[in-house]
Amino acid sequence: MTTAHRAGPRRAVVTGIGVVAPGGVGREAFWDLLTAGRTATRRITLFDPAALRSQVAAEVDFDPVAAGLTARQIRRTDRAAQFAVVCAREALADSGLDLAALAPEDIAVGLGSAVGCTMGLEEEYVVLSDHGRQWLVDPAYAVPQLYGYMVPSTLAVEVAHEVGAEGPVALVSTGCTSGIDAVAHAVQLIEEGSAEVAFAGATDAPVSPISAACFDAIRATTPMNDDPEHASRPFDRDRRGFVLGEGAAVLVLEEKTAAEARGAHVYAEIVGSAGRSNAYHMTGLRPDGREMAEAIRVALDRARLDPTAVDYVNAHGSGTKQNDRHETAAFKRSLGDHAHRIPVSSIKSMVGHSLGAIGSLEIAACALTLDRRVIPPTANLHHPDPECDLDYVPLTAREQATDVVLTVGSGFGGFQSAMVLTRPGVVDYEGS
Repeated sequence: MTTAHRAGPRRAVVTGIGVVAPGGVGREAFWDLLTAGRTATRRITLFDPAALRSQVAAEVDFDPVAAGLTARQIRRTDRAAQFAVVCAREALADSGLDLAALAPEDIAVGLGSAVGCTMGLEEEYVVLSDHGRQWLVDPAYAVPQLYGYMVPSTLAVEVAHEVGAEGPVALVSTGCTSGIDAVAHAVQLIEEGSAEVAFAGATDAPVSPISAACFDAIRATTPMNDDPEHASRPFDRDRRGFVLGEGAAVLVLEEKTAAEARGAHVYAEIVGSAGRSNAYHMTGLRPDGREMAEAIRVALDRARLDPTAVDYVNAHGSGTKQNDRHETAAFKRSLGDHAHRIPVSSIKSMVGHSLGAIGSLEIAACALTLDRRVIPPTANLHHPDPECDLDYVPLTAREQATDVVLTVGSGFGGFQSAMVLTRPGVVDYEGS
C-alpha cells in the first residue's frame, strides 16, 4: 500500500501485551484460541444460573494463586482488579521495559471498566442484607475493602501500585466502549507529553447473578443453553443474542522514538481514534449506522489514511440482530465499496462479550494480527444473515498480511468508538 506521511513528533506504539481471557490465561493462550477458531463459551459455573433465561457465558479459568497474586492482594481486590494486575505484569515482562530507569511521574495508567467491582459488591450485599431479607444493614459486617469496591477507580489504582505509576492515572467507564476509550485516553497522554509510558487496557468480571439478570431482563443475552459452544453467533441468521463474558487486556504503550531507541519489539502503532454518540436510545441503534460511520471517518482522518487503506476490520460483532445490521451499514457508509473487499470478523464469537473489557481484548487481537499476519475468524458463522453481506471470515483463520487494522466498539447509551492501528513504519513521521 502507499505509505502515508504525517507530521507530529510524538506517537504511541504497543510494545507489550498482557491478556486474561476465556479459554486461557496469557497472551499466547488467547492467540491460540482465536487462530484455532475455538470457543470458550459454556454453561455458567461461577453461580447457579438455573433461574435465568440465559445460562451460558464465557468464563475465565482463573486461579489467583497460580497467577502469582499474594494472599493480601487476593483478600483486598475484586476479581476484575486481579485480572488487570496479572495482565499488567505480563505486558510489562513482554515489553522488556526497565521501570527503574523511568521517572515514576512519567508512567501513566489508563484503565477501562463498564461495571467495576461488581462481584465484590454483590457478594458483600448478600452478606450485609442476609440474602436480601434485610433493608437496613449492619455495616459492622462489611469488609474493609467495601468502599474500594464502590469506587471503580480503585481498579486503575491497583495497576498503578503494581507498576509504580505516579503520572496520570484514570478509570474510563463508557459502557462497552470503555476498552477502546481507555486506550485512546492513554495514547493522548503519550502524544501530549504527559507520559512516556502508559499501561492501558480494560477489565471486567460481570459473570455474576446481578449482571446476568440485568441482561436477561431485556432479553439481550442468548437463550441457547443446550449448545453453549455455538451460542455466540455474530452475523449468523440464527443468532439469538450475545454471550456474556469476562476478562482483561493491558497494553504497554511507549513513545515511538524512545521505544525504537531501546530496540523494543513494536507490535503496532496506534494512529487514530474517535468516539461518537447517537443521542437516540439507551439500548437502541439506528439501522443506518451513521454514528459509528462518523467515528470511523474521524479516526481515519486523524490517522491521515484513506478508507481504502484498511486491510481488516475487527468488528464489535456482539451477535444481536440489531448490532450486526447496524455495524454492517456503518462499514458500508464509512468505507464505501471497499467494505466488500476486506475481511471483517468478530472475536466475541469465541470469547464472548466482556462488556468494558472487550474493546481492549480486541485491540490486543488487532496488534497480534498485524504482528503475526493472521486474521482471526468469526466462529459459528454457518448461515450468514442475508442483510450482513460482507466477508466475515467464517469459521477458519486466514493468513494474510495486514498493514492497517480498524477496530470498533458500540455500547449501551449510544457510545460508538473506532481506533486505527498500523504495522510499524506504515505511517511516515515527518518532523520526528
